[in-house]
Amino acid sequence: MNMRYLAFLAIILIAGATFAQSKLKKTQISKEVSVLLPQDFMPMPDDGIARKYPAATRPLAVYTSPNGQIDFSVTQKPSQFKEQDLDMLREFYKANLLERFTQVDFIRQEVTQVKGKDYLVFEFVSNLADERGTSNLAPVQKYSIMQYTIKDGQLYIFTLHVPFSMKNDWQQTARDMMGSITIK
Repeated sequence: MNMRYLAFLAIILIAGATFAQSKLKKTQISKEVSVLLPQDFMPMPDDGIARKYPAATRPLAVYTSPNGQIDFSVTQKPSQFKEQDLDMLREFYKANLLERFTQVDFIRQEVTQVKGKDYLVFEFVSNLADERGTSNLAPVQKYSIMQYTIKDGQLYIFTLHVPFSMKNDWQQTARDMMGSITIK
């Protein structure tokens, strides 16, 4: 009996560890944009996007993990800036992030190349506390990577949010996903 329990526990631990390393498959977001996403990620339905992303500019697409805890989104909107302006825009987008969250600890904030294209990358851990004082809930902690690029007068924003408790399991997969983005 004890041995069977241990074997069961081992299977669960192995399954949990390999979950994050699930195989990535090419996902076509739009005619121009593709990315490698975990095979089990599903497109979020329109009503889910409207609820979770109530912004003026709706994401082009949102993909979510089976448990709904991990989201990958792509937003596209017109921009007057060019790809070479990304470094100049860094402080603007950084200020935007600092305003949106109670606390932000940056792991990376840089302009880097992904498949020969420049991206402004923010990799960070954020805390979002209820500042209104209406709840006693603990702050929501997330591990995120956000990437911005500009092509043909369009700003593309790629965002991946993972619960902080899953950061260690997902960090490499997250970086692989974000490093696979292709814009034609």
